[in-house]
Amino acid sequence: MNDDSLTDRLPLVEGAVAGVSAYVFGYLVTYLATSGSMEERLSGFNFIAELFGGEPISVWQGVGWLFYNAHFVRTRATGGLGGPRSQNFIAASDGGAIVLLYLVPVVLLVGVGFVVARLAGADEAADAAAAGAAVTLGYFPLALTGRFLFSYDGSVAPDLVTALLLAGLVYPLIFGAVGGAAWSVFSEDNRFAE
Repeated sequence: MNDDSLTDRLPLVEGAVAGVSAYVFGYLVTYLATSGSMEERLSGFNFIAELFGGEPISVWQGVGWLFYNAHFVRTRATGGLGGPRSQNFIAASDGGAIVLLYLVPVVLLVGVGFVVARLAGADEAADAAAAGAAVTLGYFPLALTGRFLFSYDGSVAPDLVTALLLAGLVYPLIFGAVGGAAWSVFSEDNRFAE
């Protein structure tokens, strides 16, 4: 056991860079997978919005809602007919390939957690899990920023509380740690094989 403090042993820079990479790549994968269908879905709404002088919803914003929905963060709409409401568009879908979006943040965060623990040389399970969880340092600020970036006209956006708690903290902490712990198992298996 090292006498250094936990913060001295944690790969803070590597964790932050990996967290940013996972968030950006996750959004890009979601965009590539759904931008065509999102454009079709938004066309009816955008027609009505433009008819009444409103701004159309951008495809990149709609894809952002799906990206947050993949973290189980609901999209909240305030105002309009029927009052405030919230929805997870993935959960409300008829199933099919769109439900695979739930795997995007999980797979990426486990993967970057694995890589960060490997780069840190963390061989013990607790140290490796802590190293993997360091991806939260990069993921959380982008989850916060994205919540506001993917807001349409201040009335439709990912729910703030769950965007911060689920997308910003729970997902990177848990799945980054799982990836780090997986590295410790992998490195241990390799040590026994030598």
